[in-house]
Amino acid sequence: MSSHAHDAIDGTESTYREYVLDVRIAEATADDETVYRFEAPDHVGAVFEDPEAATLYADVFFDVNGFDEVDVGDRGIPPTIIQAGRDTLVAYFLTQSYADQLWVASFYGLKPEKIDRYVNRVRKRADRVREGVRDRDLD
Repeated sequence: MSSHAHDAIDGTESTYREYVLDVRIAEATADDETVYRFEAPDHVGAVFEDPEAATLYADVFFDVNGFDEVDVGDRGIPPTIIQAGRDTLVAYFLTQSYADQLWVASFYGLKPEKIDRYVNRVRKRADRVREGVRDRDLD
Protein backbone atom coordinates (compact mmCIF):
# COMPACT_ATOMS: atom_id res chain seq x y z
CA MET A 1 0.00 0.00 0.00
CA SER A 2 1.33 3.39 -0.93
CA SER A 3 0.16 6.63 0.61
CA HIS A 4 1.73 10.01 1.17
CA ALA A 5 4.42 10.31 3.84
CA HIS A 6 2.35 12.57 6.07
CA ASP A 7 0.05 9.60 6.71
CA ALA A 8 2.83 7.85 8.63
CA ILE A 9 2.20 6.91 12.23
CA ASP A 10 4.05 8.36 15.19
CA GLY A 11 6.09 6.06 17.39
CA THR A 12 9.39 4.24 17.20
CA GLU A 13 11.29 4.92 13.99
CA SER A 14 14.50 3.53 12.56
CA THR A 15 16.19 3.31 9.18
CA TYR A 16 15.09 0.15 7.40
CA ARG A 17 17.34 0.73 4.37
CA GLU A 18 19.66 3.55 3.44
CA TYR A 19 20.60 4.44 -0.13
CA VAL A 20 22.86 6.94 -1.84
CA LEU A 21 21.87 10.60 -2.36
CA ASP A 22 20.06 10.88 1.00
CA VAL A 23 17.36 8.39 0.03
CA ARG A 24 16.13 6.01 2.70
CA ILE A 25 13.29 3.84 3.86
CA ALA A 26 12.30 4.44 7.46
CA GLU A 27 10.53 1.80 9.52
CA ALA A 28 7.97 3.27 11.94
CA THR A 29 6.09 1.30 14.57
CA ALA A 30 3.24 2.35 16.83
CA ASP A 31 0.50 0.30 18.46
CA ASP A 32 1.88 -2.91 16.95
CA GLU A 33 1.55 -1.48 13.44
CA THR A 34 4.66 -1.14 11.27
CA VAL A 35 4.90 0.95 8.14
CA TYR A 36 7.78 1.72 5.78
CA ARG A 37 8.21 5.31 4.62
CA PHE A 38 10.20 6.18 1.50
CA GLU A 39 12.09 9.45 1.90
CA ALA A 40 14.12 11.41 -0.64
CA PRO A 41 15.05 15.06 -1.13
CA ASP A 42 12.42 16.96 -3.13
CA HIS A 43 9.95 14.05 -2.94
CA VAL A 44 6.68 14.01 -1.03
CA GLY A 45 7.46 10.52 0.24
CA ALA A 46 5.27 7.45 0.34
CA VAL A 47 4.22 5.00 3.05
CA PHE A 48 3.90 1.24 2.61
CA GLU A 49 2.69 -1.61 4.78
CA ASP A 50 5.11 -4.00 3.09
CA PRO A 51 8.90 -3.50 3.05
CA GLU A 52 9.12 -5.25 -0.34
CA ALA A 53 6.85 -2.60 -1.90
CA ALA A 54 8.89 0.16 -0.27
CA THR A 55 12.20 -1.16 -1.64
CA LEU A 56 10.67 -1.67 -5.09
CA TYR A 57 9.45 1.93 -4.98
CA ALA A 58 13.01 3.02 -4.19
CA ASP A 59 14.29 0.96 -7.12
CA VAL A 60 11.79 2.62 -9.46
CA PHE A 61 12.89 6.00 -8.09
CA PHE A 62 16.53 5.28 -8.94
CA ASP A 63 15.65 3.62 -12.26
CA VAL A 64 14.15 6.87 -13.54
CA ASN A 65 16.54 9.22 -11.69
CA GLY A 66 13.74 10.40 -9.43
CA PHE A 67 10.11 11.34 -9.85
CA ASP A 68 7.47 13.37 -8.09
CA GLU A 69 3.90 12.30 -7.37
CA VAL A 70 2.62 15.75 -6.49
CA ASP A 71 -0.71 16.43 -8.23
CA VAL A 72 -1.04 12.97 -9.82
CA GLY A 73 -3.97 11.95 -7.61
CA ASP A 74 -4.62 8.62 -5.93
CA ARG A 75 -4.39 6.55 -9.11
CA GLY A 76 -2.35 8.82 -11.33
CA ILE A 77 1.10 7.99 -12.62
CA PRO A 78 3.99 10.46 -12.87
CA PRO A 79 4.89 11.16 -16.52
CA THR A 80 8.50 10.13 -15.86
CA ILE A 81 7.30 6.62 -14.98
CA ILE A 82 5.14 6.33 -18.09
CA GLN A 83 7.97 7.45 -20.37
CA ALA A 84 10.45 5.01 -18.82
CA GLY A 85 8.94 1.94 -20.42
CA ARG A 86 6.81 -1.05 -19.63
CA ASP A 87 9.11 -2.72 -17.11
CA THR A 88 9.34 0.45 -15.00
CA LEU A 89 5.60 1.02 -15.21
CA VAL A 90 4.97 -2.58 -14.15
CA ALA A 91 7.26 -2.16 -11.16
CA TYR A 92 5.56 1.11 -10.22
CA PHE A 93 2.12 -0.51 -10.44
CA LEU A 94 3.29 -3.19 -8.01
CA THR A 95 4.00 -0.50 -5.39
CA GLN A 96 0.41 0.73 -5.49
CA SER A 97 -2.28 -0.47 -3.09
CA TYR A 98 -4.70 -1.35 -5.92
CA ALA A 99 -2.31 -3.67 -7.76
CA ASP A 100 -0.58 -6.98 -7.19
CA GLN A 101 1.29 -9.34 -9.48
CA LEU A 102 -1.86 -11.05 -10.82
CA TRP A 103 -3.61 -7.71 -11.44
CA VAL A 104 -0.61 -6.38 -13.37
CA ALA A 105 -0.20 -9.62 -15.32
CA SER A 106 -3.89 -9.54 -16.25
CA PHE A 107 -3.73 -5.84 -17.16
CA TYR A 108 -0.92 -6.51 -19.63
CA GLY A 109 -2.07 -9.95 -20.73
CA LEU A 110 1.16 -11.52 -19.49
CA LYS A 111 2.11 -14.45 -17.30
CA PRO A 112 3.21 -13.63 -13.73
CA GLU A 113 6.72 -14.90 -14.55
CA LYS A 114 7.09 -12.12 -17.13
CA ILE A 115 6.12 -9.58 -14.48
CA ASP A 116 8.92 -10.97 -12.27
CA ARG A 117 11.41 -10.51 -15.13
CA TYR A 118 10.31 -6.89 -15.60
CA VAL A 119 10.78 -6.21 -11.89
CA ASN A 120 14.22 -7.85 -11.91
CA ARG A 121 15.29 -5.58 -14.78
CA VAL A 122 14.24 -2.48 -12.86
CA ARG A 123 16.02 -3.66 -9.71
CA LYS A 124 19.24 -4.35 -11.65
CA ARG A 125 19.18 -0.93 -13.33
CA ALA A 126 18.57 0.75 -9.98
CA ASP A 127 21.52 -1.14 -8.49
CA ARG A 128 23.72 0.04 -11.37
CA VAL A 129 22.63 3.65 -10.84
CA ARG A 130 23.45 3.46 -7.13
CA GLU A 131 26.79 1.79 -7.87
CA GLY A 132 27.58 4.55 -10.36
CA VAL A 133 26.87 7.20 -7.74
CA ARG A 134 29.16 5.46 -5.24
CA ASP A 135 31.89 4.92 -7.85
CA ARG A 136 31.87 8.60 -8.79
CA ASP A 137 31.75 9.72 -5.15
CA LEU A 138 28.62 11.75 -5.88
CA ASP A 139 26.98 10.93 -2.58
